[in-house]
Amino acid sequence: MSVNYIVPKRLLWFFTFTQLYGLYPLDYSLGLADAFVEAYEAKGGTVVATEAYTSGDTDFSSLSTAVLGHEFDAIYVPGYYTETGLLVKALREVGVTAPVVGADGFASDTFVELAGPENTNDVHYTTHYDTSLENEKSNNFVADYEEKFGKAPDTFAALGYDAIAFLVDGIERAGSTEADAVNQALAETVDFEGVTGTFSINEEHNPVKPAVMVTLENGEIVNAQEVNVE
Repeated sequence: MSVNYIVPKRLLWFFTFTQLYGLYPLDYSLGLADAFVEAYEAKGGTVVATEAYTSGDTDFSSLSTAVLGHEFDAIYVPGYYTETGLLVKALREVGVTAPVVGADGFASDTFVELAGPENTNDVHYTTHYDTSLENEKSNNFVADYEEKFGKAPDTFAALGYDAIAFLVDGIERAGSTEADAVNQALAETVDFEGVTGTFSINEEHNPVKPAVMVTLENGEIVNAQEVNVE
């Protein structure tokens, strides 16, 4: 199944505050939100409202009701599944049917469990990996993981595996375990082939690789496709 993703014209987005730092914004949420909104507005979109919740919240009834006072085409929720699953459930229960868009914080079976499968229609999120994106390394990893743990690996298992493999590759190319030599080798990485895909390291020491856009319907992944990000 292939999905063409259309940029909505009007967006409402949530971000997370954390109690730990006296209501300073959680870096994960705001980092994603800043990058997303910048790109979204550059494509002509309008953010019609911004709402906030606190990390650890479990009751989103009043927040979801407040959303009904806005007109929008989609909701962006850059948060972790522990809150976003319950938030999506609350949104659907008050009648919000607009697409919900999130990030890799949605990439957990717990997100669906908290939201309820029936509330996860038209839910989309960007992530690093999905087992349906087949390549030889991924296929072997999935088979080995399922044999050992009795279930399919999630995004974070795949990322952890790639992180260790990437480090080992850097040590081998450096011919040393000395920190500076390994750091230099890692920084010079080009076309490292991992379980989650092939990537190179840029000048900011970030991996450059496609994102994976996932679509949920009734708690099941119905589409996962790689999207190249400029």
